[in-house]
Amino acid sequence: MGKAHFELHDGDVLAQVSGHVGLITLNRAKALNALSLPMVRDITQALLAWLADGGVKAVAMRGMGREGAFGAFCAGGDIRFFHQAALAGDPQLEDFFSEEYALNHLIHNYTKPCMVFMDGVVMGGGMGLAQGASLRIATDKTKMAMPETMIGLFPDVGGGYFLSRCQGALGEYLGLTGHMLNGAEAVYAGLADVLCPSADLTALWDALPQMDWQNETHALHQLTQPYTAATAAAKAHTPAWWNDSLNSVFASADVPTIATALAQHSDELSAAALQALRKRSPLMLAVTLAQIRRARHMGLADELRMERDMVRHSFHPAHLQRGPAHSDTVEGIRALAVDKDHAPKWQPERIEDITADMVQPFFQSAWPVHAHPLRHLTDLVA
Repeated sequence: MGKAHFELHDGDVLAQVSGHVGLITLNRAKALNALSLPMVRDITQALLAWLADGGVKAVAMRGMGREGAFGAFCAGGDIRFFHQAALAGDPQLEDFFSEEYALNHLIHNYTKPCMVFMDGVVMGGGMGLAQGASLRIATDKTKMAMPETMIGLFPDVGGGYFLSRCQGALGEYLGLTGHMLNGAEAVYAGLADVLCPSADLTALWDALPQMDWQNETHALHQLTQPYTAATAAAKAHTPAWWNDSLNSVFASADVPTIATALAQHSDELSAAALQALRKRSPLMLAVTLAQIRRARHMGLADELRMERDMVRHSFHPAHLQRGPAHSDTVEGIRALAVDKDHAPKWQPERIEDITADMVQPFFQSAWPVHAHPLRHLTDLVA
């Protein structure tokens, strides 16, 4: 294995060049590879270095599981850090989101083949790393979700962009409920390109440096061809939990209308969806629905700038006369990951009590255009 051309912060990200392939391994298995700011910086540094290196023809990313390679990709951002930093007024919280979203943008616009092995948990920040890749490989062990409304946040890291491009109102359903997809369902949703047995991943990864990346089309075909039939079958198979009725409901104008419609249906799927919504932050459900609907008509750079504005307001909801400690985001993280009482006190408590005046300010920027932390992002890829 070749050495990387740069110093990494610690052992949580491993980066090396082998043959003509840059290989990144997320190596924080005990935390399911949850992203810290140093990890975001290390991944960014590696990808930028390889972009400028003519000897590197392709890059690949994987996560380290508790029992060796694979088994987990990335469970998201380090939410305990978010909680501590928000309460302490630590400016690194702002840096984290600015740099994470810039990294998401870099991956979407990467001009060399970028492969992501989405084995095990792929959630939140892990989805941000994976969804921009040119080849997203899911497995029989994939557990994919954007569960942010459960912690009083919204599906960020470009979630508005990629969820809004799912078929029909499937993106609204996934973003609002946080429903978890397996590998086949990820392919169906358009959030994975290949369905491959988890048992094959080590051999695939080890083969990457030996492949002819001078002809990237041929190399990618060689990689994916054995899985064509399984992938096509997954794409054609509608999951048991999704149907035209739910699609119609989640295309409704607002969250109260969605909840009312679900309550009027007597089937188990509608009841389960309503139960999921009732556990989540009512405010952030409304914000998320507005985000996905807006994002459907936006390019990625503009969408990430919007999300950067939204995350600032999530931790600093000044328009609601609240500081970080009383935000739904800090409260949601407290209930899930700090005190672990799973009893968040949302403000307001009910979906029916959300007003447009509570939601609209999330989409107003805290910065003038020339000072926005993501002002430099421009899209190479439509």
